[in-house]
Amino acid sequence: MGPLLLLDSASLYFRAFYGVPDTLTAPDGTPVNAVRGLLDMITRLVRAREPGQLVACWDVSWRPEFRVAAIPSYKAHRVAPAGGEEVPAALARQVPVIEEILAALGVAVAGAEGYEADDVIGTLTARAAGPVEIATGDRDLFQLVDDDRPVRIIYTARGLAKLEIVDEAAVTARYHIPGRAYADFAVLRGDPSDGLPGVAGVGDKTAAELIRAFGSVDAIIAALDAGHGGFPGSSRRKLAADRDYLAVAPAVVRVATDAPVPAAAGALPATSDPGRLAALGERWGLGSSLGRAAAALAGE
Repeated sequence: MGPLLLLDSASLYFRAFYGVPDTLTAPDGTPVNAVRGLLDMITRLVRAREPGQLVACWDVSWRPEFRVAAIPSYKAHRVAPAGGEEVPAALARQVPVIEEILAALGVAVAGAEGYEADDVIGTLTARAAGPVEIATGDRDLFQLVDDDRPVRIIYTARGLAKLEIVDEAAVTARYHIPGRAYADFAVLRGDPSDGLPGVAGVGDKTAAELIRAFGSVDAIIAALDAGHGGFPGSSRRKLAADRDYLAVAPAVVRVATDAPVPAAAGALPATSDPGRLAALGERWGLGSSLGRAAAALAGE
């Protein structure tokens, strides 16, 4: 039996939206580039990775209150003027279509109130008894790699033709840190794309040096409080100045592994609804993309 394949759904359909021409439309002119692009991604991933289970993980709360309470800047720059996440209108129209098509294909969808898809992924990964592969373009999920289980990231940032399989060795090669230390590294350096400031004046190089020297943020805080040495350059002063940030940031950066996610077996081959698929394919002009995805999920 193949691995559990978890889809970071929003990451994938955003990538499809920006990577597939918007000239792909339904008969009524509605854009369907994200829909068709996501279907093609699913087909490619299932064919290439041969999973035994597939779950599409969903952002029920894209900006959870517990993270905002800890760091108010968290994703603040992505809040729309009217509230909610700022999503291009042409993509927002396609998200309900994607949900309907996934249901008709028999793809399990999992989410949890008050949590992001990353937390759903972290929770399902923690529950899994066997190998897990996570398809995403978000490097935040590098924190879940674990060679022992194994848990690997199928990193889509360079496109489906250049998928990167990220394991502990890949994390070490990319960031010069131990393979399972990505979350602590990310706390130190921050991530402007998520509104995480990091420790002021600490970039990738110093963050990596600190992780290699101390191993974790908790150990860094303990060394600060105990007056220990071993801090590279002027990092002690910078870390001490951002001591309050260090106290709250790990809970924001680390994905939850105990979110209230309903059971979602997602066993393949999937059982689809052929009549519903035919109607949806005609309504949205999905052509061969829908047929290929249905065949791949059915094991044909």
